[in-house]
Amino acid sequence: MTSQIEQLKALTTVVCDTGDVNAIKKFSPQDATTNPSLIYKAAVMKDYASIVDDAVAYGKGDLELTMDKLAVAFGTEITKIVPGYVSTEVDARLSFDTEATVKKARELIKLYDEVGVKKERILIKIAATWEGIQAAKILEKEGITCNVTLIFSIAQAIACAEVGATLISPFVGRIMDWYKHAKGVDAFEPSEDPGVMSVTSIYNYFKKYEYETIVMGASFRNAGEILELAGCDRLTISPQLLEELTNGTSEVTQKLDAAKAKEMDIPKVEMTESNFRWMMNEDAMATEKLAEGIRGFAKDIVKLEEIVQAKINATKKE
Repeated sequence: MTSQIEQLKALTTVVCDTGDVNAIKKFSPQDATTNPSLIYKAAVMKDYASIVDDAVAYGKGDLELTMDKLAVAFGTEITKIVPGYVSTEVDARLSFDTEATVKKARELIKLYDEVGVKKERILIKIAATWEGIQAAKILEKEGITCNVTLIFSIAQAIACAEVGATLISPFVGRIMDWYKHAKGVDAFEPSEDPGVMSVTSIYNYFKKYEYETIVMGASFRNAGEILELAGCDRLTISPQLLEELTNGTSEVTQKLDAAKAKEMDIPKVEMTESNFRWMMNEDAMATEKLAEGIRGFAKDIVKLEEIVQAKINATKKE
C-alpha cells in the first residue's frame, strides 16, 4: 500500500518545517521553511557547529551581521537539498517597522547572492502585522518573494493576497491550542478543528477570487489536521509528523478543491488598514496568537544571539 505521505504529495506540495538539514535530506520535500526557533534548535546541535563558527568568522565581531549570515548559511545548505523555495525569517523584533523589515530583507537577499543563491529560491518570511504586510508589498514589487507568516485570521490572509504576497503560512495547531483552552476541551475531530476550518476558509476565499498567493498550512499538532487539508496548495510539516505519515498507509482523500471553491457563495471583503485593524480587534484569538508568536520568535532570537555572542567573545580572546 502506498504511504500516506506519497498519497499526500499527489494532492499537495509537501514542505519540511525544520532547520535540521539531515532531517530534510531524509524526507525529500519540495520546499523547506525555517524560523528563529528552529534555527536555534539546529544551532546547538554538534552537527552544525561549523556553520555557526563560519558565520562568526564572517561577522568579524558584528552580532547583527553574524546572525544574518547564520540564517543565510542554514538556508544555503537547505537549497542544496530541496528543489523549491527556502524560507528565511526577518528578525521578529522588526514586525511593526515596515522600513526596517524591507531593509533587513534586502540585506538577507544580498548575503544569499554573495554565495550564489538567487533570490528566486528564497522566500523572505515576515510576520503578518499590517506593517509587515506593507513591507511584503514593497519587496514583491522588487522581485523579492515573501512568505507572510503567523496568519491566524481571514483578515491577515486577504490583506496579504491584496498586496501580492507570494505565500502565506496560516498556523493550524496554534489556532487549535487557543480554542482548546478557551472551550476547555482536550481535542477536536479533524473536520471540526478550528485551525483546519480557518485554513479551509482562507483557501476557498483565495480560489473563489482567483488570488495567486499560495496557501501553506503550518504548525500542525497531529496528522489528522494535515490529512484534513489534503489538496491545499502547500503544507509545511515537522519531521516527526512526516515520519508518521511515511509509516501510515490509510487512504488519503482530497479535502480542498479549487474548482469547488469557485462555485461557493463567499462574500468579498474590502481590505483597508482600518478594516484590517477592526477585524483583528474583533478576533481575540488572532490578536493574542499573533502577539504571542512574535514574542516567541523574538525570545528565540535573543537566545540564539546569546550563543553567537559567546562564540564571538571566545574568538576575540584567542
